[in-house]
Amino acid sequence: MSLDWIYYAISWILLTWHSAWDAIVPAGAVINTNWPWILAIVFLVVTVRVILFPVFVKQIKSQRAMQALQPKVKELQEKHKGDRETLQKEMMELYRKEKANPLMGCLPMFLQIPVFLGLFHVLRRLDPDKLNKTLYGWTVDQFDSASHAKLFAAPIAAKFGSTPEELVRLGADGHTVKLVAGILVVIMIATTYLTSRQMILKTGWAEDPQQRMVQRLMLYGIPLSLLISGSIFPIGVIIYWVTNNLFTLGQQQWVLRKFPPLVTNPKAGSTTPRGPVQPSKIGSFLNRAKPAAQVPAKPAAPKVAGPKPGAKPTNPKKGRPAKRQG
Repeated sequence: MSLDWIYYAISWILLTWHSAWDAIVPAGAVINTNWPWILAIVFLVVTVRVILFPVFVKQIKSQRAMQALQPKVKELQEKHKGDRETLQKEMMELYRKEKANPLMGCLPMFLQIPVFLGLFHVLRRLDPDKLNKTLYGWTVDQFDSASHAKLFAAPIAAKFGSTPEELVRLGADGHTVKLVAGILVVIMIATTYLTSRQMILKTGWAEDPQQRMVQRLMLYGIPLSLLISGSIFPIGVIIYWVTNNLFTLGQQQWVLRKFPPLVTNPKAGSTTPRGPVQPSKIGSFLNRAKPAAQVPAKPAAPKVAGPKPGAKPTNPKKGRPAKRQG
C-alpha cells in the first residue's frame, strides 16, 4: 500500500505553516535557528491534535467506562477462573452491553503513527544532493531552505547517529548535532514518561492484569525504547515528538481537572469518585487537592461569673414574687 498520500498531506501542512511564519518571523537565522521551519513543525502538531480532539474525548469516555466496569470484570474473573474462553465471551458481552471499547484508549496514539511516519520520511529526504527536490509538492527553493534549516546550529534533518558523510552534505558539525539531538532525546523520553504518569496518578493502576500490563508498557517500555530509537530520528522529528507530548500534558490536565476521573478502591474492588490516589513527588503539583471548606465553630456558651471570694452568697429565690395563698 502506497503512503504517498500521507507524505503529500504532511508536506502540505508543513509548507503552509512555513509560508505563514515566514511572513511574520525574520527570514535570517536568530540564535543560529531558522524559526519559520521550527514553528512550522510545532504547528503541524497543533493542526493534527485539533483534528484528533473529538477522538481524544471518546478516549477519555471509554477509559471512564472501563474504570466503572472494573468491579464487574473482577466478579467475572472470580466466577470463571480457569475457563478462559467463557471469561472472554462474558467480558466481550459486558463491554458490548455497556458500550465500552478497550481499544479506544490507544486509538489516538495509533492515528498519530501515520503522521509521525510521514514527517520522518519527509525530513529524511532533506539532503542537498537529492536530485528530485520537487517531490510531494515541494519547490526547489522550499527544499533547499528546509535542507539548511537549523535549530541552534544543528540541521533539522540531522540525527544523533548521522554518519560523517551525512554531516558533510548537511554542512553540520558532529559535536553540535550530538549535543542538540542528545538534549532533545532526553526531553522526549522525560515528557513521554510524564504523559503516561500523569494519567496513572489520576486514575490509579487498573485491576485487570492485562490492562495493568499495558499501563506498565506505556509508563516504562516506550520511554526506554526511545533511548535507542531516538538516535535515528531526525532533529525535526524529535521536535515534533516533544511538542506533541507537551500538548498532551496540557490537554490531559485540562480534561482531568474539568472531569475528575473515577478512582479504583483497592480494598473494596470498586470505583469511587472521591479523588485521586496519593501522588508521588513527580505528580504532587498535578494532584493538588482543593482546601476543605471551613466549618464555622459553634459559639461557646457564656460563662456565669461565680461569687467573689469572701462575698455573701446570694439567694436565687430572693426577689421572686411570693405565691398567693389560696
